[in-house]
Amino acid sequence: MTIDTAVLELSEAHTDAMHELYRYLHANPELSMQETRTAAFIQEKLDGLGLETFRSGGTGVVGILRNGDGPVVGYRADTDGLPIAEDTGLDYASTAAGTLPDGTEVPVMHGCGHDTHMTVGLTVAQLLTENLNAWSGTVVFIFQPGEEIAAGAKAMVADGLWDRAPKPSVIYGQHVWPGRTGTVDISKGTAMAMADSWKVTVHGKQSHGSQPELSIDPIVLGAHMVVRLQTVVSREVHPMKSAVVTIGTFHGGLKENIIPASAEFTLNVRTFDPEVRELVLGSLRRIISAEAAASGAPEPGIEEISSFPKCYNDPDTTTELMKVLGEVLGDDAVIESPPVMGSEDFGLLAEAIGVPSVYWFFGAHPKELLDGDAPVPGNHSPYFAPAIEPTLTTGVRAAMAALLSRVGNGA
Repeated sequence: MTIDTAVLELSEAHTDAMHELYRYLHANPELSMQETRTAAFIQEKLDGLGLETFRSGGTGVVGILRNGDGPVVGYRADTDGLPIAEDTGLDYASTAAGTLPDGTEVPVMHGCGHDTHMTVGLTVAQLLTENLNAWSGTVVFIFQPGEEIAAGAKAMVADGLWDRAPKPSVIYGQHVWPGRTGTVDISKGTAMAMADSWKVTVHGKQSHGSQPELSIDPIVLGAHMVVRLQTVVSREVHPMKSAVVTIGTFHGGLKENIIPASAEFTLNVRTFDPEVRELVLGSLRRIISAEAAASGAPEPGIEEISSFPKCYNDPDTTTELMKVLGEVLGDDAVIESPPVMGSEDFGLLAEAIGVPSVYWFFGAHPKELLDGDAPVPGNHSPYFAPAIEPTLTTGVRAAMAALLSRVGNGA
């Protein structure tokens, strides 16, 4: 199909407003499932454009833009920030703070680029409302909270998202990342990994450090678990399959001469294949339990922190979209890439209603930075600062191209 590229052009006024919007959102992040001010801001913007809006999943916002008969298409942008102290040096850097569920006060930053996603989504909504003659149908904008903890998509679906919004025939989404700005990377089939995170509590027996014979040392026991868990990928997963097991934290004890009663660690697992996922998770449980038994310790506690679904790009829909993106951005700007080990809960939105979805990445950094000797900040870095342009314009053009490929008058 051919898209009227005139619809994709941003005026100087549009660009200035988009940059102002981005700087505001960057400076005002909120933690996952606590995006109250962010949600109110987004809903006010969508209401001002004349969209039908409603809340879903607590701090999720849905905007419905109807323009006569035609297909229904979904577009998702996530909204939460991260507990990171920003160190970019930007004049619009975040100085925000938040409170974690356990009561810990933390700095907050849009270190994953969700400020970029919201800016693109709101700008696209504005462009579509200003160009109603260029398309017909319905676009459902999903501003989703809690992506970082795999809670938002699940909460919105459970809260009746698809009972209240028109069901789209396809859902699109995108994510900024440390690629070359002006380009997009897209995978056919599996796009991102499944991810499972646990907190493991190792139970032991407290004693004075001078009387180890009276203890069951949970630190020593936990250390054996940590080392043994690293053998799952190297010795139990087929060499042609992919998996990652990471131990992210380990805490135990309060004083050097006291053997504590317990210790805890957290782990994260990434897999592409559901069978490999089940194998790895089963092996982790087996090892954790067996190591405790070998030390004469009680059964450890395992608490699920989060579980991300697979992010899967329907191959046929992706092939169609790549052609459209090539027309709009240039063929050299569209890169077919292998899947990444990062994770997303985006796929759940389409899976819940059995429709295809496509998710891609757009670059954040200029070529000079990527080719230089300095470290390149990635997502979740305190230094992550996407170049405003052409990053934002690329995101807007890519999203508009995807949507117009379905609802555009030339589709």
